[in-house]
Amino acid sequence: MASEINGLLPKDIQNLVLTSKILVVGAGGVGCELLKNLVLTGFKDIHIIDLDTIEVSNLNRQFLFRREHVGRPKSHVAKDSALKFNPNVNITAYHDSITETKYDMNFYKQFGFVMNALDNRIARSHVNRMCLASDIPLIESGSSGTLGHVTVHKKGVTECFDCTQRPHQKTFPGCTIRNTPSEPIHCIVWSKHLFNQLFGLADADEDVSPDSADPEAISDAGKAALENESEQPIARVSTRQWAQNCEYDPQKLFHKFFNDDINYLLSMDNLWKKRRPPTPLDWNNLPDAVASSSSSVSGQTPVLLKDQRVWPIAECAEVFKKTIQALKNRLENEKDGGVLIWDKDDDVAMDFVTACSNIRSFIFGIIQKSRFDTKSMAGNIIPAIASTNAIVGGFIVMTAFKVLKEDWYKCNSVYIQNRVNVRKELYHFDQVMAPNPKCYVCGEKPEIVLKIDLDRMTVRMLNEKVLKKELCIIAPDVEIEDGCGTILISSEEGEMDDIGDKLLKEFKITNGTRLRCDDFLQNYNLVINIVIMSEEESKDRDKSVECFELVGDRSQLGPKDEEPSTNGKESEKAPDAEDAKVVTDDDDDLEIIAMPMPDEDDDIKVLGTKRPLDTKDEGTPAKKRRRAEEPVSTTSGSTKYMDVEVETIYLE
Repeated sequence: MASEINGLLPKDIQNLVLTSKILVVGAGGVGCELLKNLVLTGFKDIHIIDLDTIEVSNLNRQFLFRREHVGRPKSHVAKDSALKFNPNVNITAYHDSITETKYDMNFYKQFGFVMNALDNRIARSHVNRMCLASDIPLIESGSSGTLGHVTVHKKGVTECFDCTQRPHQKTFPGCTIRNTPSEPIHCIVWSKHLFNQLFGLADADEDVSPDSADPEAISDAGKAALENESEQPIARVSTRQWAQNCEYDPQKLFHKFFNDDINYLLSMDNLWKKRRPPTPLDWNNLPDAVASSSSSVSGQTPVLLKDQRVWPIAECAEVFKKTIQALKNRLENEKDGGVLIWDKDDDVAMDFVTACSNIRSFIFGIIQKSRFDTKSMAGNIIPAIASTNAIVGGFIVMTAFKVLKEDWYKCNSVYIQNRVNVRKELYHFDQVMAPNPKCYVCGEKPEIVLKIDLDRMTVRMLNEKVLKKELCIIAPDVEIEDGCGTILISSEEGEMDDIGDKLLKEFKITNGTRLRCDDFLQNYNLVINIVIMSEEESKDRDKSVECFELVGDRSQLGPKDEEPSTNGKESEKAPDAEDAKVVTDDDDDLEIIAMPMPDEDDDIKVLGTKRPLDTKDEGTPAKKRRRAEEPVSTTSGSTKYMDVEVETIYLE
């Protein structure tokens, strides 16, 4: 191994590698490459944790696994496979969630540093906070198709993982999904909702029936529906109950979702004044064709695999019939109250969504998708590339050498791009940045503003959707700063059962109320300042859209200043340095996010807009130089440009 061969590594790094104890979080695509690199480098004490088990879809890129390993814990198999490269390494494997309470600060403090190879934001944020609390360096990484990144986070020295706001998965208004789909993704989301309504965990916000309360749909049919509901309440049954009453008859289900509901939508005249109206389908007279598809698909040949070709509507109906029966049988085998969980790697569930989404796409004149494309969109995944994982895994180990030496200035962030720049470079290196003083995680006094619709926000929504999902707090305890110490949310199980559905206004929460949130496990404290949405904002907000908005700080609530102009012309906004960075996830479960990439000649014109490290001692991070043509603010508020030397920083 590298650390055991004198002269292969510098002496100081060799000693540090041999004596270090490290933690790897995640044993997926990047995790497998990383673990292999670590044992070949000669790290002697490695701990690895992963909650997942091996699936068939993992085998094409997670090379430590074989077909006979399917169903076994990833961490345990990765350990066994890695030991074949170097039997002298001590590897401790955990088949568990890193967010469990037993992995507390004492657990983290035993390691020299932590390396993330995770595939979801909540776990990443949790590890980031645990490393901050334990004052342990964190090497963050991820890959997404041909894109990848490796960054370093050290408390008080560099920015933390949450210092930079990251894009969230795109959501769609419920009325668009239910009434007026216009893109394939709308039909795919609707089909996943239908799966949950029929077989899974039903959510009122994921109803698939036409939305008569859609403000745009209020024509004669819509008004009549609303008036009938208000004058003579109808005893409604859930989609699941209705399907069970008709014994999941595929023909009746098809007629309801793809004929009756479509005819009801057609009665909402206002919806179709500027749109192509949908076309209801008849089970006994289905077209054996693929509508609204590209020429490459229309000319498809029998040699295409099932996953690659677009199914004709008649075939979609046949698949719909078979999958309904198969899923019904599975549901009957569940215990009382049991449900099915949709999984992109479940062939039957995936066939159901593909068939339903293509039938609905045909009805609304939307281009249909192959099963492969549908799976990529429904599973929110981007096809993984093994070579990208290998590159990321290599950069992690190279970065680990600098972390071991505490040479923070040389711990450049690495961004793997999907094309070479003008200098024929595939990688973009950026100097490490200082902490964001306004960060709601690592700031001196973390605070955040929560803008809410007071008439809709409940205690349960605050706990589940805001604190746990958006702010990634694992076990929140919330107290109202009202002078009485009123407890609003408790992390103790069962404490919130009686108040979960109560509105926040019932607790006298109003504009300017401050909530103090604590997470004992993460050693994290946060003050949440409440701002109430105006009546106009609440009225304009779609009922299916979240009734809250997180704002970084209060200054973002005011009107934005106008951009200064030059010579009577509106000045162009300089490109942000963040445009050159694509924060990626690991390859197991990725969000589909379109991020701008720099032009080929932008590699020396990216403006330094973030927080550079600035210390005076030699050998420590120095203030980052300004790049060529970087705007410099003057006391008058105008902008001028300076001709300065360009410094190109390469990863050593």
